Amino acid sequence: METPSTSTSSTEPKTPASKLLSSSYRRPSSSRTIYSDRFIPSRSSSNFALFNLPNSSANSSSDDSHSAYTNLLKSALFGPDCVGGVNGFQPLTPEKSVSGGRFGSRNSDGNVLQISPPNCNIFKYKTETRKSLHSLSPFGFDDQLPGVSHSPVKAPRKVPRSPYKVLDAPALQDDFYLNLVDWSSHNVLAVGLGNCVYLWHASSSKVVKLCDLGIDDSVCSVGWAHRGTHLAVGTSNGKLQLWDASRCKRIRTMEGHRLRVGALAWSSSVLSSGSRDKCILQRDIRAQEDYVSKLSGHKSEVCGLKWSYDNRELASGGNDNRLFVWNQHSTQPVLKYCEHTAAVKAIAWSPHLHGLLASGGGTADRCIRFWNTTTNSHLSCMDTGSQVCNLVWSKNVNELVSTHGYSQNQIICVRYPTMSKLATLTGHTYRVLYLAISPDGQTIVTGAGDETLRFWNVFPSPKSQNTESEIGASSLGRTQIR
Repeated sequence: METPSTSTSSTEPKTPASKLLSSSYRRPSSSRTIYSDRFIPSRSSSNFALFNLPNSSANSSSDDSHSAYTNLLKSALFGPDCVGGVNGFQPLTPEKSVSGGRFGSRNSDGNVLQISPPNCNIFKYKTETRKSLHSLSPFGFDDQLPGVSHSPVKAPRKVPRSPYKVLDAPALQDDFYLNLVDWSSHNVLAVGLGNCVYLWHASSSKVVKLCDLGIDDSVCSVGWAHRGTHLAVGTSNGKLQLWDASRCKRIRTMEGHRLRVGALAWSSSVLSSGSRDKCILQRDIRAQEDYVSKLSGHKSEVCGLKWSYDNRELASGGNDNRLFVWNQHSTQPVLKYCEHTAAVKAIAWSPHLHGLLASGGGTADRCIRFWNTTTNSHLSCMDTGSQVCNLVWSKNVNELVSTHGYSQNQIICVRYPTMSKLATLTGHTYRVLYLAISPDGQTIVTGAGDETLRFWNVFPSPKSQNTESEIGASSLGRTQIR
């Protein structure tokens, strides 16, 4: 169980975030036997000396440019060691022992040169090699070929280690089970502070107070509809309010939950709400009824909800350490995952691969797990060393960001599926419980119990250009949201 209270110390062991336990991804060994295609011989084992091609350097009267071209062509086709050997070729065969003796000759230094036994076959289709697989490419030699210009390796993308903007957010609760920050498609950030909801317009930095629930109620969750015009607000008394953000007017209040509503997820006109009463209610805002169906399965508070991008599957996580997947018509989960050993709040669907789901566990778990809901399989697991609070997938590149609590309070950006770490961002002094991504997919905002919202540029633009968004450098500085 995750505790909502604040703690500044932890005795949990720290493990590297790069540890990846994967049953589906393995790097090839560099010392394995290489088998070529049945119709394409292996270059390193074939006996090119049997070609008996003339040595271009033997004819001193040949044109220099023609000689250079011939040597370059041989190097590209047969390897850099073929130039300058006997008849222009040095057989690229490994040393072999032959029963009854060794075939070889001595060089000028008296050393024995091991060569293959006589063989009339020019081509071979199997190579015993200790070279890397990249060396099999005609242009993949470690040493540059004469006259060949190699393009420089592209440097890894740099992620800024500091936030470019910080907003003070007084009364931002330090409660693991709440979801108090969301970013709309109209570039408006909604934040629940105490019993009020504030809207921060990213393009102008204008702050608007949307609502005040009064002293007897408080905000537990906020969630924008896909169109970005309406905001759902879950409250501590179990009610769900729907607001028109442009007019700052409450449209509707829906009931059905007995306890606080801490998780929200939109799917077109359907709004899903998860509560401490262990239930998920499906609400069609076009219908008169407060909800059209109830999903039962969790044994504790529902703290994570996310619809897939095609709106066909709903993933839910709870304080019972369970991750469930529901379809549009089910009232019982169609998939159940029980591998996490702590509360599952962090959930993210991949926008790049259908059925790819990521989930994160709390303090006693600290792992991010990846699932294929199409094949109902567990793909991999990554131990982050800290409580996983949130996950978000970039829609521009195949990368994702996770935010963490005990004990490091860090933000990690990794590349999928290699899980290579791009950056670790620090700055929050409390658990990073809240996370949202900008509509252009380049910026994330994080919130914590230290009562700050921090904006980070972590993802590239859709065209992989480092262009500044509307809330870029022009918004540098620290201001207050209320």
